[in-house]
Amino acid sequence: MTDRYMIEAYADASEASRAAAEAIADWLVAGLAEDDKASFIATGGTSPGEVYDLLSTLPLPWEHISVTLSDERWVAPDSPDSNARLLRERLLVGAAAQAAFVPLWSDAPTAEDAAEIAEAAIAELLPADVVLLGMGEDGHIASLFPGSPVLEEGLDPLGGSLVIAAPKGEPAPPQDRLSLTLYALRQSYLILVLIRGEAKRRVIEEQEGRPIHALLDAAGETPVRIIWSP
Repeated sequence: MTDRYMIEAYADASEASRAAAEAIADWLVAGLAEDDKASFIATGGTSPGEVYDLLSTLPLPWEHISVTLSDERWVAPDSPDSNARLLRERLLVGAAAQAAFVPLWSDAPTAEDAAEIAEAAIAELLPADVVLLGMGEDGHIASLFPGSPVLEEGLDPLGGSLVIAAPKGEPAPPQDRLSLTLYALRQSYLILVLIRGEAKRRVIEEQEGRPIHALLDAAGETPVRIIWSP
């Protein structure tokens, strides 16, 4: 543990997923106790699938909950690469289908235009009750990749933009993306970072200067829980 974060270690991915799902549910319920609505910023990738499976079965007042994404690939929502598709198939099913989904993707001409459109919708959801993030072995969060030409804007904790377009190509993956900025992510009551494997844990504990460290440095009074499994 440091003064910035604590790594919570779980025996396996299933236990970690259960801990994340329980935390998300608890904070959504707490948010609804204070207001008549709550918001959850979800993540894409392979790690959170079981979290969403578990969440979708919980008897939450989903009709009062809004869900969006920390980032999205600039692909059609029916693409296998779409993070929105992941949510539709793993989270927004059964009773949880009553939640309001706020996409980052739109049929705007460019990713930059889509980011401008998404800006107003994301502003309506902030501050978020809970954020779930993953992290790559390069230390990226959302679509804020080391070496990206938009990284400085994306990691500015006081920057004005909530959503930016992240261009494809090295060092980022070969797809344009939309990403919430650090400025947007830190406007939340709890941030969970779900990671798996020794390599990712070493990035957090033994390196500095990666996007994940910018998140830890800028979170301020927002608690950050890192949920890790081997």
